[in-house]
Order: sequence, then structure tokens, then C-alpha cells
Amino acid sequence: MPNASSAAWTVADVQADTGWTYTLSPVESAELLAAVRVARREDKPLLAWRRDDFKLDKALPTLAAAFREVRDGRGMALVRNLPREGVSPEEFMLMTWAIGLHFGVARPQNRASDYITEVKNVGVAYRSPTGRGYSSNAELDFHVDGADVVLLSCYNQAPVGGMSMCASAVTAYEVVKAERPDYAAALGTGYSFSRNGEQSGDEAPWYAAPICDVEDGRIFCKWNRNRVENAQKLDGVPRLSSLQREAMEYFDTVLRRPENMFCMHLAPGDLQLLCNQTMLHSRTSFEDHPDEEKKRTLYRLWIARPESRRLPQSWEVFYGTTEPNAVRGVMKGHNYDEMRRRFDARQAETLGMRNFG
Repeated sequence: MPNASSAAWTVADVQADTGWTYTLSPVESAELLAAVRVARREDKPLLAWRRDDFKLDKALPTLAAAFREVRDGRGMALVRNLPREGVSPEEFMLMTWAIGLHFGVARPQNRASDYITEVKNVGVAYRSPTGRGYSSNAELDFHVDGADVVLLSCYNQAPVGGMSMCASAVTAYEVVKAERPDYAAALGTGYSFSRNGEQSGDEAPWYAAPICDVEDGRIFCKWNRNRVENAQKLDGVPRLSSLQREAMEYFDTVLRRPENMFCMHLAPGDLQLLCNQTMLHSRTSFEDHPDEEKKRTLYRLWIARPESRRLPQSWEVFYGTTEPNAVRGVMKGHNYDEMRRRFDARQAETLGMRNFG
């Protein structure tokens, strides 16, 4: 593989070396649950919690190692053995939030400006102009999310389907470059992405950015087929050239080659961490449990990370800033208010990060 970065992996690589997986010890797991139960108050708003409300001294080294793997290693990590038995959904969500407070500044994820979302099928049509995959049971396209790192904690898994799929964008790009350099060049041109109706008042409904770009010798990838296709339905959006469309189709095909697409089932108590700069992820469709309390449920958190890397300049249009060690993310939504601004500023100060508002 021309790119020597450990982020350029194949399925054989991550199967042979499982150093990207981490397991909380019983003591660490118990500390995590105890911290949540000691601190939890039902009347306390989510954004009122502070990092120091949750004492995670024993669990922090294992979690920190997983986050280092995401930044400097494969670009993905799996943490096993989060407390799950006898844990309520509310406790499990707060546990995910507590981990996030120790490792970054949470970012809004949707038009409601929610900072943590329940990944659960509520009947949303994924392919609609404003559809979001996390609210459907559909198979998803390979994509990145809108912050430095995405955390997915599994509370319930589906009885059928719902498998997580991951692929290295670095590997896929290098394969395309070797096989079809004309397509690789096209991936570096401007593709239009829809904001799916989630833009704030000062944002356009779409933006242009390359699928692949380079900064400091590293490959960065911004890919979301659904949003590219939705943008093509908007007024004023440039039409994709035949070369651009062929290039994105080829890129998607390379991602799904058996040697590049790694599949895993997240079990209850698993926490998946993914880098949204080099790691593309997807999910198979699933059949849900008829019992509401047993339906497939995960909690998703997007965070801006301390000691993050500088982004390509082309990413500023959707990340807000390309500066490293900064609060940055793709959307603010319709309800980004003073309460959210205060949270961002306070959490950035706690972690020593820059906050440009």
C-alpha cells in the first residue's frame, strides 16, 4: 500500500491485529456506572453537566488509549464492557455523555440542535430530502459524520441485521489512485452536499467540497452519497459531471470490496469510536424487536477533540474552522441558542481548546 499510515488498513490487517479493541475491566466498568448513578439527577438538563461531575479515574486510561487509536492509529476503536445489565436507557445515555465530557466538546447533530441522539428506528425515510439514517432501519451508504469523532454506544442490538460496516478512506483512495488516477483526481474536485434542511439562518442549503483532500501529507475524506444526491435536486446546484459521477461510483465500489469492508456486530455494552476524517462507516438494514423496550437502540455523540489535526482549507465551509484543537463541527441546526453557546465555551475552557463561537 503506497500510504504507510496505519489509517490505511485492510480487513486482513484489522483481523490480524486487534489492538484497536479495548475492554474495560470489571473495576473500571463498575466505576463508570457508579459515577453516573452518584451524579444523576432527573431534573438536570444535559448541558448543565460538567466533566468533574463524573469521577472516572480508573476507567480513563483505557478510554484514553481508545481515543489515541482513533487519532493516531487505525481511525477506529471498540471499547467493550460498558455497564449494561440492569442499566436503564437514561443511565446508559448519561454514561455516554459522561465519557464525551472527558474527551471533547459535544457538537449539535440535527435541525433540533441535539447534542446526543438516540439511534432508533422511528419510521423515517432515509432517501427523503430531509431523511436521516439514524431514525430509520434502512441500509446506509458509507459516510462520515459531522465532527472529529463519533461515539456510538450500543444499548440494544436488533435480532436481525444492523451490522456495522467500516472502511478506510485512505486505503480506498489509494486503490482508486492506483487503478484510475483520473477518478482520483475527480474526487478532489467540488461536489455539492445538501444540508438536508438542517442549516441555520446564515447558511446556504448546500455547500461544495471535495470528497478527498490532502493536508500535511494526510488524506482526508468527506463522503455522503445521500447528501450529494439530495443536493442535485436543489435549485442552483451545479450538475455533477459524468467524470465526477463515475469517480464516486468507483470509490463506493472500492469501499465495498470484501478486502476493504470490515463488518462487526455491536453488542450491548459496546462503544464504537470512529474518526470522521479517515474512517467511513455504514450499517446493514435490520428487522427490529416487536417489544418497544427491546428495539435496537444506540446513543450517538459527536465531539470536537483536543489535540485534533488541522483540516484541509476546503473543509472550512462545513466545519466552521480548520484550526486544530478547536471546537468545530458541521452543523448548528435551528436551535443553537445561548445555552448551547455557554456549554461550548465552558467545555472548551475545561479542555484547553479554542472556541471561535
